Amino acid sequence: MSIEQQKDIIKRLDEKFEAIGQQTNVHLEGLVWANPITYWDYILPDALLSLQIQRTTQPDEMVFIMYHQINELLFKMILWEINQVCESTTVNAAFFTEKLKRISRYFDMLASSFSIMGDGMEREQYMKFRNTLTPASGFQSAQYRLIEFSSTELINLIDYRFRADIDRNTPYEHAFNHLYWQAAGKDYKTGKKNTLLTLFEKKYKKHFIEMMEKYNTTNLWTRFKQLPDKVKSDAELIKAMRHYDYTVNVTWVMAHYNAAGKYLGNAEATGGSDWRKYMHPKYQRRIFFPELWSADELEHWGGD
Repeated sequence: MSIEQQKDIIKRLDEKFEAIGQQTNVHLEGLVWANPITYWDYILPDALLSLQIQRTTQPDEMVFIMYHQINELLFKMILWEINQVCESTTVNAAFFTEKLKRISRYFDMLASSFSIMGDGMEREQYMKFRNTLTPASGFQSAQYRLIEFSSTELINLIDYRFRADIDRNTPYEHAFNHLYWQAAGKDYKTGKKNTLLTLFEKKYKKHFIEMMEKYNTTNLWTRFKQLPDKVKSDAELIKAMRHYDYTVNVTWVMAHYNAAGKYLGNAEATGGSDWRKYMHPKYQRRIFFPELWSADELEHWGGD
């Protein structure tokens, strides 16, 4: 490195630290005593690998735990990309398309990964350790609910039976109680909720309602509709939007559905829900970007 290049670096460091009221020399002195960074210090594999704690003696329970933890890491990556769109002050077609492609790649990975769990556990072992997990359920993934809130308008997440009575002026609390996934643990005739749903709401309801309000005007679908007509008609952007919508709400869901069917048969899920009707897209019609689909596509959404 030349003397001029070194001076340029020092100049840029001076500008950086001056902007935050810091002295460059202090930070440079600190580097003298700093330890070199290592992979294990940066990625923290020791901490990460200590998080798999079995509840039973069945070896394949470890597969089940690690698989779901990998899902949660991917959900975090997805939310990281979504929030860059939701929180950006200027969104153009190229930026929006690139983020959607990243998000879709993560969900493509999730959809194809079910063979790891579906073919990676002995059914006999699963049927033994699953009862130890009751009433826990993958249903209780808070990050997945945040992905839904940040992807589309609330009306598209309302139980299909109640959408006609809910609009933008509906209080968030009321909308929350009629989200499609409430059907997995609520008797709408009596209003009674099962333990699965009660525990989930005790842990996350306040945060969910805050996020419902936050994403009400910044979700991906709303951000898309706010774009100029020329941008909204961009073929690559529309293709990316449709791919994301279908991957999340049909491909990934059906991969999950088929994996569950292999192990559960006609049994209830660990949370006690009628998982077949709750999960299958043709029943709840989860569609993030409805106006990007034809009438025929909407009518046969999630069909065989």
